[in-house]
Amino acid sequence: MVTKTVIIKNPTGLHLRPAGNLCKVAMNYKSHISFSYGENTANAKSVLSVLGACIKCGDELVFRCDGPDEEEALEAIAGAIESGLGE
Repeated sequence: MVTKTVIIKNPTGLHLRPAGNLCKVAMNYKSHISFSYGENTANAKSVLSVLGACIKCGDELVFRCDGPDEEEALEAIAGAIESGLGE
């Protein structure tokens, strides 16, 4: 299992479009991908789970990837967030 902390830079947080883009990236990998925010955990492959997290600009998320392609998955997720998830 690998982990990485990222900060959401999108001014409007993770609303439907960036949440969908995050899930699309996560779905490309076989590993289980989740993230923690505060005391809660969400599945990064589920749009409803990501939207339900109500992530806002400046929130700090800890992503966890566990599986055969965990390192590639974590780098792809972190890169997508750093690039603004299409916003």
